[in-house]
Amino acid sequence: MSAAVDSGPGSPAALVAQAAEAFAEEVVTRALVRDLQLPGGAGTLALITLDNGRDHTRPTTIGPRGLLDLDAALDTVAARAAAGEIVGVGVTGKPFVFVVGADLAMLAAGRPDRPAGGAGRDQALAVARMGHQVFRRLGGLGIPSFAYVNGAALGGGLEVALHCSYRTLSSGVRAIGLPECSLGLLPGWGGCYLLPNLIGPAGALELIVTNPLNQNRLIDARRAMALGIADAMFEPADFLEQSLAWTAQVLGGQVRVQRPEIDRSEAAWEAAAAQAVAFADLKLHGAAPAPYRAIELVRQARTADPDAAFAAEDEASADLGTSAELHAGLYAFDLVSKRARRPAGAPSPALARPVGMVGIAGAGLMAGQLALLFARRLQVPVVMTDVDRGRVDKGVGHVHAEVDALLARGRIGRDAANRLKGLVGGSTDTAVFAPADLVLEAVFEQMAVKQQVLADVEAVVSDSCVLMTNTSSLSVTGMAAGLAHPQRVVGMHFFNPVAVLPLVEVVRAEQTDDAALATAFAVGGQLRKSCVLVRDAPAFVVNRLLTRFLGEVTAAVDAGTPPEVADRALLRIGLPMSPFMLLALVGPAVALHVADTLHAAFPDRFTVSPNLRRLVEAGKPGLWSYDAAGKPYLAEDVAALLEQGDEVLTEEQVRDRALAALAQEIRIMLDEGVVAEPQDIDLCLLLGAGWPFHLGGITPYLDREGISQRVTGRPFAR
Repeated sequence: MSAAVDSGPGSPAALVAQAAEAFAEEVVTRALVRDLQLPGGAGTLALITLDNGRDHTRPTTIGPRGLLDLDAALDTVAARAAAGEIVGVGVTGKPFVFVVGADLAMLAAGRPDRPAGGAGRDQALAVARMGHQVFRRLGGLGIPSFAYVNGAALGGGLEVALHCSYRTLSSGVRAIGLPECSLGLLPGWGGCYLLPNLIGPAGALELIVTNPLNQNRLIDARRAMALGIADAMFEPADFLEQSLAWTAQVLGGQVRVQRPEIDRSEAAWEAAAAQAVAFADLKLHGAAPAPYRAIELVRQARTADPDAAFAAEDEASADLGTSAELHAGLYAFDLVSKRARRPAGAPSPALARPVGMVGIAGAGLMAGQLALLFARRLQVPVVMTDVDRGRVDKGVGHVHAEVDALLARGRIGRDAANRLKGLVGGSTDTAVFAPADLVLEAVFEQMAVKQQVLADVEAVVSDSCVLMTNTSSLSVTGMAAGLAHPQRVVGMHFFNPVAVLPLVEVVRAEQTDDAALATAFAVGGQLRKSCVLVRDAPAFVVNRLLTRFLGEVTAAVDAGTPPEVADRALLRIGLPMSPFMLLALVGPAVALHVADTLHAAFPDRFTVSPNLRRLVEAGKPGLWSYDAAGKPYLAEDVAALLEQGDEVLTEEQVRDRALAALAQEIRIMLDEGVVAEPQDIDLCLLLGAGWPFHLGGITPYLDREGISQRVTGRPFAR
């Protein structure tokens, strides 16, 4: 595969060239070639740097023009290799970025409104083939190729590296992965074949299926090395110099790269595939095709030759590239990558107050999670308080135990662990908050308790200290009403588990001023959270919608529908968990409290299930019990608590009622101005409730299904 790509009429290159004109990439990635003399007289290496140099702020991606430019650069390299002028070729990226995948504009080559096999699919197929043909040249130049992964390597970027003969990694790289399945695609430029044949099917499916479906998790350089993705790892400060010295040793024979043997038995590959299918079923219930097609390609990679494997990737990419799931996924990705970084309605960051010390009123489990997060991200002292020494010590002890767990997993070093423990302390005296710039209350979800805590805090802090509440459903305006300075109170609703879920609902109360609000957004950004501005309304966005949704499902059970039927009703659309699994995760007591709050505010739409109240009063952790195999069942003691009517609904009826209720509630929330636009509703559910990327946002999904038009008389799309 050292020959140049075919560029005749009708060839992939010709179709890609046409696509390049149509897509009009905003920033084109160039392949810049320069000669480097390897140490020790090992010879000349041609180094290709992939760089979208016109915009240093944007990570490098590869679109149609980028493919054509890389192909042209490889023409030059191939000619020089044939002439004996160079001994190797290296590929690297601009500072801190290798390549973060395909240009998303290119993924719109085929639109779902174009007929199958039409121009859209032809262009998608051409781009897939072109990527394979260009990248394969890195392994067919007649000289070794080296990928110097100096920064983020995602999707097509990781596939560039996989096509090279050898790979080195900077130890500072934190973002490595193949996230395509989260968008409705699959690794289509060699990843489904090359990765399992490099590291084995289990490790490959971790990156291809498990991580993308698990909140799009990425791996760092150390995990990549452990999996066997790279051959050597060097420190960031002199990464390229060390990589070149290593390259010289490889070419000179002083270093021999040895890779672990892969178990190539059919049993091993089938077991890995079965495990990945089970995980995809758990997350998607078969509702999105991409992960399943990726698993099949990995399964075939055990025996397929590269030509057949890459052709299969091409066809899969073309099919998925024209799917509704892809375009829904792209909408979701755009929300979390752009709108989440520029929150609608946020005041000027210049108004934010500096934070040099944080106080947390409360020392329970949630407070401990928050204390660790603030200490890790802000690197400032954090002090927790509670009503007695035992609770304080337990809370601080929990934080220290979590720090020890991070140390044991290699997430932080010993010095960092000691520093974090030193930053987090506790006291029973609210006076310790006196020097704090920000105090967050995280006590019981009772209005009177929260009001008293905020009043006690206000009595000891400075006038410039920002007061925050982590309430999940109560009125922030009501909490601040009795304070001398209610304008400095802002809601900051975190989601549990705090370290995992990225959403924070920033709640502006009636008197919250811009300085307090700007501080909340600035702190949220430092905590690496995605913030959405919401108006002070009962249960805000996520909890309000989940409670309405869950209320319809529990109402169906109360009316007489078997619990297992009601619980299966929403699985068909691919939600990450069933309603009653969600109930167990949230906790029946918390769900009941929010339901009571919303029923008091909106009695015509929010009911309180008598059966839910019975579960809480009986101290049950949820509706289901689980057998040894993890299968849910209704235990006799729980079944005895339930009182049901005689109206039995089908799964379709339960699903229709639940989705119709969501459509109605979203329209009311938008009309009330709880958020600025439908996109903010979508963002909240994507990041706070695990709404699947392959469905896009909740509002476009309800539009596509015709539910919003039927229920509210108009679609949400503007």
